[in-house]
Amino acid sequence: MNSYLISVVGPTAIGKTSLSLKLAEHFNTKIISADSRQFYKEMKIGTAAPTPEELARIKHYFIHHKSIEDNYNVGAFERDALQCLKLLFKSHNVVIMVGGSGLYVDAVVKGLDDFPDVDPSIRKELNKELKTTGIESLQQQLKDLDEKTYQNIELENPHRIIRALEICIGSKKPYSSFLNQKKAKRPFQTITIGLKAERDIIYHRINQRVDKMMEDGLLDEVKNLQQYQHLNALNTVGYKELFNYLNGEWTLNFAVSEIKKNSRRFAKRQLTWFRKDPSILWFNYQNSFDKIINQLTTYSI
Repeated sequence: MNSYLISVVGPTAIGKTSLSLKLAEHFNTKIISADSRQFYKEMKIGTAAPTPEELARIKHYFIHHKSIEDNYNVGAFERDALQCLKLLFKSHNVVIMVGGSGLYVDAVVKGLDDFPDVDPSIRKELNKELKTTGIESLQQQLKDLDEKTYQNIELENPHRIIRALEICIGSKKPYSSFLNQKKAKRPFQTITIGLKAERDIIYHRINQRVDKMMEDGLLDEVKNLQQYQHLNALNTVGYKELFNYLNGEWTLNFAVSEIKKNSRRFAKRQLTWFRKDPSILWFNYQNSFDKIINQLTTYSI
């Protein structure tokens, strides 16, 4: 198999973008983004998307190619990414993929899990419950029905929780029982590189990034999106907290502190997800690029 996908993963703010650019330049290739929020063209600052200068260095795919009003999900991304890779591998034997959205990374590398069809009325009832009693009620239901999923899911994302719950209720089986049942055969070999650091370092880098986002105009970006705050794409760390400030519920300082706290929680969930994969080659975020390249040479790329 002569086609290689080098996938760069790790927690937020660890340096994935920088490494992906160096790898793409080294292999003279292109980059696919597997970040589920960098898809949206209206969300540049709060998603830490590559800068215009970085985008000019290397051709990227799946960056700002959708609007927040578009209905785009992981299934559509799997289809589009595989088609993009098929074309790229015609002229490159190596392609780089980068992103911290574990589900989207796995969709490309392993394929999506196969879930049973369930009665649509279940989702309607869960959405009604979300509006009337709040997300905490749904979180507790999920904990009662599927402790394993509760421990691994993004608990602040109502879309993910409702999806898991409708499967639990509709199938009368845990959502987690349908996971990892099959491995998709891909016409390429994947090598996954993970970047890591001590927890205190990750948290410090996150705090610095949030401060930089605010300096770069995140608040103005969120103000311009306030009328769309009901959209699922904007139910995202960095945006939902500032909506609370703009809606008069929080002070600005508290909103920023919540962005930092929720980003740290997100980083913890990312690491939990990726550490389940024993095939990942882990490197300290300060390891030299030469060390990473030397490791990759063992794959005869």
